[in-house]
Amino acid sequence: MGNLFRSKRFWLIAPAVVYIGFFMAVPLMQMAYVSILERGEYGGVNWGVFSFDAYISFIFERDLMDNLMVNTDYLQVFARSFGLSAMTMVFALVLGFPTAFYISIQPQSRRNFLIFLVTIPFWTNILVRNYAWILLLRNGGLFDNLLGALGWETGGLDILYTPYAVSIGLTYTYLPFMVLPIYASLEKLDHRLIEAAFDLGADKLRAMTRVILPLAAPGIVAGCILVFVPCLGAYVTPELLGGGKFMMIANLIGSQFGSARNWPFGAGLGFVLLAVVLLAMMAYSMKFKSLPEEKS
Repeated sequence: MGNLFRSKRFWLIAPAVVYIGFFMAVPLMQMAYVSILERGEYGGVNWGVFSFDAYISFIFERDLMDNLMVNTDYLQVFARSFGLSAMTMVFALVLGFPTAFYISIQPQSRRNFLIFLVTIPFWTNILVRNYAWILLLRNGGLFDNLLGALGWETGGLDILYTPYAVSIGLTYTYLPFMVLPIYASLEKLDHRLIEAAFDLGADKLRAMTRVILPLAAPGIVAGCILVFVPCLGAYVTPELLGGGKFMMIANLIGSQFGSARNWPFGAGLGFVLLAVVLLAMMAYSMKFKSLPEEKS
């Protein structure tokens, strides 16, 4: 019976394993192979000719004498992407936590409707949403005209095609990924604990910091990860709202597979990004898991 039960479980998960293995593991292995090949003379790769120039070029470049020199250009792109992703994560948290908390304290009949409103942006293609932000943020757009109607002479907002526009677009795009996990944690919150905190003399701030936030921590961590990681790989929003002037990691990788035709370097950049993200997530997860032990 035990073997039969295990066999049934295996066949239940087999379709998902095959799907993930074929559409994720196989492309990753192919990219790993391409990243250690030599670039072709006219682009592409020289199949079977191995080289680690893709990883060396991430930090170094060769001068006219073929000597290696430190080049921080790509490191700056990575640093810019991580900084913007962290800023977007903070903005999404500041906006998402109050939203999720407000939804969680509403009657059940209203909660479903409010969650429905949060998920509405997913019904529209990301290209359409970003083009809508172009119309809103451009000089002479809706926001510019609205401020002018209120008597504020802006002289042109000059926000579009700047890091601010990219940050606004990313925050809008990934905000639901912050709201939904936090709401899932707060929905399970026993409000009698908050009442007990008030009975013991806690004010609203202490009840929030000592009761609500610790219990909502799993949802906050999940939301931060779900916002931060996709922001690192965002391509459409920086390309459209940044106007090609604000390069992030995904845009750099895309250019290597496109105009630069340096496939090994593009694959290498992708694996460097994957390694950094995995290390950051592991460190963040270990730190989060260690917090309850420190408190005890």
